[in-house]
Amino acid sequence: MARPTHARIDLDALRHNFRVAKELAGSARLVAVVKANGYGHGAVPVARALVGAADAFGVACVEEALELRESGINAPILLLEGVVTPDELPLVDRHRLAMVVHQREQLEWVQAARPARPLACWLKLDSGMHRLGLAPDAFAAAYAQLAACPAVGDLVLMTHLARADEPQHPYTRLQLALCAEVWQGFAAPRSLVSSPGLIAWPEGIADWVRPGIMLYGASPLGDGHPSAARLRPVMTLESALIAVRDLGPGEAIGYGGRFVCARPTRVGVVAAGYADGYPRHARDGTPVAVAGRPTRLIGRVSMDMLTVDLTDLPQAHIGDRVELWGGQVSANAVAAASDTIAYTLFTGVTGRVPLVYEGAAE
Repeated sequence: MARPTHARIDLDALRHNFRVAKELAGSARLVAVVKANGYGHGAVPVARALVGAADAFGVACVEEALELRESGINAPILLLEGVVTPDELPLVDRHRLAMVVHQREQLEWVQAARPARPLACWLKLDSGMHRLGLAPDAFAAAYAQLAACPAVGDLVLMTHLARADEPQHPYTRLQLALCAEVWQGFAAPRSLVSSPGLIAWPEGIADWVRPGIMLYGASPLGDGHPSAARLRPVMTLESALIAVRDLGPGEAIGYGGRFVCARPTRVGVVAAGYADGYPRHARDGTPVAVAGRPTRLIGRVSMDMLTVDLTDLPQAHIGDRVELWGGQVSANAVAAASDTIAYTLFTGVTGRVPLVYEGAAE
């Protein structure tokens, strides 16, 4: 019998979340971001489910783009980190990829290229993220060079917002104002927002938007934001109870004895641990659901197992389904109890956890 740990991927929920993003975007075109193996959901099945709806797909690197092309995805694909070396430009040309240009070296590589067809380039401004992008005082010259370059076709202006998930923070407004100033007079289409900006900063919505985490059902602004109620979780990580035991007051559970029973405690052992992608640093009290009923994690997470409190679930027994996150247990809540974010939960699910798809690609 197979180990009971698996992740169910609801493609209908994915399409629902895309429709929410599309509604927020209005007339803007959407780059569905499927980098990091579709945020752990499987890049190819996710892209196939959104073919015909998404205007383009966003990936981090050439390798991720080629996986989509080899699976038959012919839609536009954007390399969000651009090319790493000039040797990748022939692949960009051959597979009709769009690429971000975020530094002087990439600009020089494009100028020296002799592609069979003009390259689609997204010129990135560092408006305050200070990670990738050209400085404001270097942007106009770079734009002029790309616009005049015979190797360049479509040209899009882009930036990335550093604090869009903090709706009350003034930094995003400063970034938006800087973009408006630097880009004044440029005729090219623009792209400023990803998921948090799309949700919280409608004034940043321009010609293109780049939704990522919201497609997978987690609000980047947390469960308390109204956006969370509109999104449907796509991934449900689940397993089963493999052992049940009773412990008395004063007994400690797991490595390091972190949790000590304050009362007679019924303990369930679940066949999932940090080797499956469940966060090792999840605290006691992290929400879990057993047989559809809420309970909590108790004790330190092990490599292949974790322990849950069944004291108030007297009917729970070996073989019962355990939801670690999904429709009943919020991934954001698990992440908050683990001092991380939902992104790391989804992308951390390991290769030994089978992905089981529901809702065929349309």
